[in-house]
Amino acid sequence: MGKHILLLGAPGAGKGTQSKRLAEEFDLEHVTTGDALRANKDMDIGHMDTEFDTPRAYMDAGELVPDEVVNEIVKEALSNADGYVLDGYPRNIDQAEYLTSITDLDAVLYLDVSEEELVRRLTGRRLDPETDEIYHTEFDMPDDEEVRERLVQRDDDTEETVRERLRVYEENTEPVVEHYRDEGVLVEIDGEQSPDDVFEDVADTVDSA
Repeated sequence: MGKHILLLGAPGAGKGTQSKRLAEEFDLEHVTTGDALRANKDMDIGHMDTEFDTPRAYMDAGELVPDEVVNEIVKEALSNADGYVLDGYPRNIDQAEYLTSITDLDAVLYLDVSEEELVRRLTGRRLDPETDEIYHTEFDMPDDEEVRERLVQRDDDTEETVRERLRVYEENTEPVVEHYRDEGVLVEIDGEQSPDDVFEDVADTVDSA
């Protein structure tokens, strides 16, 4: 039986990187809300009292997919996985309570990174418009001079936008972190260590779960 792992953390905390490594190391499905949505965008939700009959219709209309639809999609993704690392869900208390009703978690991990460090990480990201590769001014610049010169900063990586994203995260998702902390199941990992050290702590926790 595969393990059921939930990974929490703010944008820029390294959830994506750590989730992928965990999934490989422990042979788990890496379940993200975005991937689950894309995989199930034509799922029939006509039985729900919602504006549209498929998630795709919300996405095409540029509207946020409502909680109850996201819940159904996550339920579908988890029911098809023997073990999983869940990344990017739950984003609020209602979703956290729903998650409790559909699955048992073996471990809840929180990558703890200060706001200033998150801002530094997120504003340093650069995009290669030709290949869509993501680089970073401090941690990961390409060797090729030509590539370096064409890198651009995405609009959502400017400091003003980053601070707003973190504020929204804090408002909606910080209560989720508190919820698991109050339940006594939250394991806090120092997310400001090197990625390898973070992974070592994460893997140790999952091992003993």
